[in-house]
Order: sequence, then C-alpha cells, then structure tokens
Amino acid sequence: MTYTLVWTSAFTRAARKFLRRHPELTRRFDDTLLALERDPQQPHLRLHALSGELEGLYAVRLTYAYRIVLILRVTEHEVVLYDIGGHDEAYR
Repeated sequence: MTYTLVWTSAFTRAARKFLRRHPELTRRFDDTLLALERDPQQPHLRLHALSGELEGLYAVRLTYAYRIVLILRVTEHEVVLYDIGGHDEAYR
C-alpha cells in the first residue's frame, strides 16, 4: 500500500525556500518524501506525534536539525505536508 503525498501551498513555498537555503539536502528531502509515500511508519523517519498547539500533527526527521511537519490521514492513505524547517522553525 502506498500513501498519497498532498502538498499544501504553504509547504510548497516553505520547501522551495528551504531547498534554496540548503541545496545539499535536496537528495535527502527527495528520499524522505519517497519513504513517506511507501510507509510513514518506517523507523528511520522517526515519525512522532506533536503536542500543545500542534496537537494532531506529526513530524518526521529530515536530519538531526531539520524536520518535516505533516498531517497523517491513515484512513485516507494520505500524508498532508504541512511545513519544513529547523526544529524550532517547523514547530512554530
């Protein structure tokens, strides 16, 4: 079973800006998105639920310092991409 990645307009803008600032992470970004399409529960993605104001959202690790925040709709087999950035940026 594969998941459909849903790119929000905010994520598209944030990803474009992020990759301009960090072109060395382009391949890791692409690999992470492919892994999310295959199975968001893969251990190396370190999918975890967020709390507080971001309750209901999840995050995966792009690198130690950078995260992709997403909404995971398991029943619809969708991964809605919400934001990308450094740990503090992505969790704003």
